[in-house]
Amino acid sequence: MPKTPDPVTKNLWYVVAATDELPIGQVDTTLLLDTRLAMTRGQDGEPVVWLRSDEQKGDDIDPESILDRLPVKNAYGYAWTCLGTPSADLFPIPEFAEQDRRNMSCGSIGIHVSAPRAVENFLDMGHFPYVHTDILGAEPHTEVKEYDVEVSEERDEVLATRCRFVQPRAAKSATHAMEVEYIYRVPHPFCSVLYKSCPEDESRQDVIGIFLQPMTEESCRAHLLQSMIDSQSSIKDMRRFQQTIFGQDKPILENQFPKKLPLDPRAETPIRADKSAIAYRRWLSQKGITYGVIPQAS
Repeated sequence: MPKTPDPVTKNLWYVVAATDELPIGQVDTTLLLDTRLAMTRGQDGEPVVWLRSDEQKGDDIDPESILDRLPVKNAYGYAWTCLGTPSADLFPIPEFAEQDRRNMSCGSIGIHVSAPRAVENFLDMGHFPYVHTDILGAEPHTEVKEYDVEVSEERDEVLATRCRFVQPRAAKSATHAMEVEYIYRVPHPFCSVLYKSCPEDESRQDVIGIFLQPMTEESCRAHLLQSMIDSQSSIKDMRRFQQTIFGQDKPILENQFPKKLPLDPRAETPIRADKSAIAYRRWLSQKGITYGVIPQAS
């Protein structure tokens, strides 16, 4: 029997599809928080999402005829929805609006693990040399250098700064190894945004977002965003580069046990490289998140 989501989780915005991949006037289906949804796009290009009562996938539909709609936002190239009462605004990614950026969705990938597990993996630099060998890391450069983590009450997010790592190929546009500086933001319990040194312009940063759609407590879809400063590579090649990285992460993630993320900091042995993960778990616990996690014993 699926568990009813906690109020915080129920009232969040979630990505359910890349907007331009939603068929106009045809029904697609998905799962969010153990709830079956149907979705389409109107002739104006805007997404429409509603609760699905039967198997509607592939049916033709007049979007104007759908009266009982869920809240929808069309942002960062994705359709977002909410099962409860959402906040008025999404977290900001101002770089997405910069005119010279190459913005792209890089696929929606199913993972048999909880959404919080996937966010935590995204924050982990320690696995770079071993999982993303000769791309995001390589021996002997395995040390995670000291970095700073804060939980900002004002912005309501976890922020890790001064994260540095030597990477053989930091992005599709990279032509040589470089020490890359990272900033990690977790502005939403199930989304993270990464800023990293840009090989093409050292004064700016490339932006990579991972927006997790919790389908059940132990499965999710990862929707990947890239917002890049890259005048040389094709969109296809940049997408393939990011999909290669995530394809290397997927089997590691799916072999983690338990599938849900334990919030008790003593549940899994912490090391210095895990500072951001420890802050993230504490933040979820303080928010009262119980979906997709193993809450800390009181």
